[in-house]
This record gives sequence, structure tokens and C-alpha cells, in this order.
Amino acid sequence: MAEKINYYWEAFKEPLNLWPLLGILVAAATYAANGWEMVGGIILASGLGLEALYLSTIPSSGFYKRVVERRRLRKLAEQRRRAREELIKKFDPREREAVEYLRWLKEQIYSNYKRFTRSKEIPPDIRTLDAMWERFVDFLDVYRRCKNHLRAFSRQAIENQIAQAERNLQTADEKTRRVIENNLQILRGRLAEYEGIQRAVKMLEAQLQSIENFFGLVNDKVVTMSSIDSISSIDFNSILSSIEMTRSLLEETAPMMAALDALQREESPPLRPQVSAEQR
Repeated sequence: MAEKINYYWEAFKEPLNLWPLLGILVAAATYAANGWEMVGGIILASGLGLEALYLSTIPSSGFYKRVVERRRLRKLAEQRRRAREELIKKFDPREREAVEYLRWLKEQIYSNYKRFTRSKEIPPDIRTLDAMWERFVDFLDVYRRCKNHLRAFSRQAIENQIAQAERNLQTADEKTRRVIENNLQILRGRLAEYEGIQRAVKMLEAQLQSIENFFGLVNDKVVTMSSIDSISSIDFNSILSSIEMTRSLLEETAPMMAALDALQREESPPLRPQVSAEQR
């Protein structure tokens, strides 16, 4: 759950507020120390009055709230970036190579687009490659966790235990039956979890390949484009919808993986750039 912003505290700790406030306190103390208590008291009272006026107006203004919100979003984005870079360091060499290649290809696409079109700006659709690359890293992390879990899981051993428990159930007395039935429920739950993770692995493999191929397609289009209109033929909506569907299905079929920070819906940045918000 996102932390609620205290706009009064944010306004109070603004440097443009703290430095003048500190200056007033120093001035009031200086006058008082030199025998000018009344002047010091007037300065202090005036400063506190101005501070009260400041805190009664600025924190509640819509403009200031937008400034604080943009600042918070930038801070969260930087935290996610650092966390993602630390995550990449934990990947094995082959996984890091795939991540770094897509990062390099993304920058090549941006550079070539600007060079060929003589434009200083990248269109919003192409800019979604930033968020796609982040999703690629997140999905790759979930994929490797799933694979590692499956390697440590013996499906045959679980199936053998289920078969043995079902045989024992036929000859067990009433008290023992309850214990065996409880064990069977647990074993079947583990088997269902295994099958869910297997489905997630197959889906993630397909989605990771899809993102890689899409980057290649965009790069091909940019390198060979005869006009800016040729970029519009790329179906960005399809890949964006596919990525969001994959994340939603992961949360349904593999809830143990849905707890990953990178996949938490309230903290993840939107795939589509918030153009209107940035322009406000």
C-alpha cells in the first residue's frame, strides 16, 4: 500500500522554508542576547506568524501537492532503478547477457531514430521500450526463481507419496484416516502448485522471447524506415497487452511469485508513459 503523503511536513522541511526560519530564530536570539529582548520578541513573533501563514496555505494548494507527488514518483523510480540494477547483478552470466543486450539494443533504437529523423524527441510509443525492458528484467527474475524451484521439486516423489497414502487410506482406522486425509490434501496442494509453476515457466519463456523479438522488430523498422509513418505500422498495443496479461496470469497461477516487489501493481510504473502528467 502506498504511503500517505504528509503535505504539511513536506512543506515545513522545504529548504526555502527552513533557511529563512533558521535566520529568524538566529536574529531573534542575537537581539535578545544583546539586551534587545523586545526587538527579539517582535522578530520571533513575526517569524512564527509568517510560518503559520505559510503552513496554512502552501500544503493545501493543488500546485504544491503536484510538485510533491512528482518528487515522490521520481524518488520511487530511482529506488526501483537501483533495486533492479542490484537484481541484475544476481543473474547468471547468460541471463545478464540477455538483459544487457536488450538495454544496448534499446539505446541503439533511440539513437538511430534521432539520427535518421533529425528529431530530438523519441515518440511515446517507442519510449515504452523503457518499461518493456524493465518488465523483461522482472519476468526473467520470476522465471529463474520458478526454474530453481522446479529443480528442487521431485514430482515423481510427490506422486508416489500420494499413491501410497491412497492405498493406506483403504485399510486405516478412523483416527488414522483423518491424518492420512490431511496429508493427502497437503500433497495434492503441492502437486497443484508444481503444475501452476510449470505453466508459469512456459508462459514466461514465451513472453521473454516475445519481448526480445519485438525489440528486434522495432530496431529493423527504425534502421530501414523510409519515413516516420512506417513506425506507426508497429503494433505496440499488442505487446503491451500481452505483457500486462502475463503479469495478471502470474498473480493467478503462481501467487507465491506474485509477492515479488517488481510485480506489485501499486508500485510498478505504467507501461505507457504518463505524457499528460509530465506536461502539467
